[in-house]
Amino acid sequence: MNLETQIAKIIEANGAALYDTEIVTEFDETIFRVLVTKVGGVKLDLCATISHELSPFLDVHPPMNQQYRLEISSPGIERKLTKPVHFENAVGEKVKIKLGEGEKLKGLLKSADAKGIVVETKQGDESFSYGELNTSKTYFDWN
Repeated sequence: MNLETQIAKIIEANGAALYDTEIVTEFDETIFRVLVTKVGGVKLDLCATISHELSPFLDVHPPMNQQYRLEISSPGIERKLTKPVHFENAVGEKVKIKLGEGEKLKGLLKSADAKGIVVETKQGDESFSYGELNTSKTYFDWN
């Protein structure tokens, strides 16, 4: 069983789901960020509970060979889409996509499966395989 699967089990035991993990460096500090989702939203108390349960586990099974800070949070309303399951769960939401050639587009994510996505844009429905996508994220129209 890999580390991500074990982390997911701890999170699921708290009524939430693992969205993703990432390692980032901010202000010369390495952060192991665990992003969780839950129907009805992720509250601060839930993040604290998961952190208290996950921290001792990661002390025994560290995610990296250097010092890091553990951070538990929600991926947010505008979140990165990096895995097919992320796209499948975002069907019906607005997305911003950057393609390999630097082309950008916005639209409504109409469908997603294991092979790719369909986005409704001003030009009509456009299909993309995951290999064609550079970066993708949901966005919220704040107007």
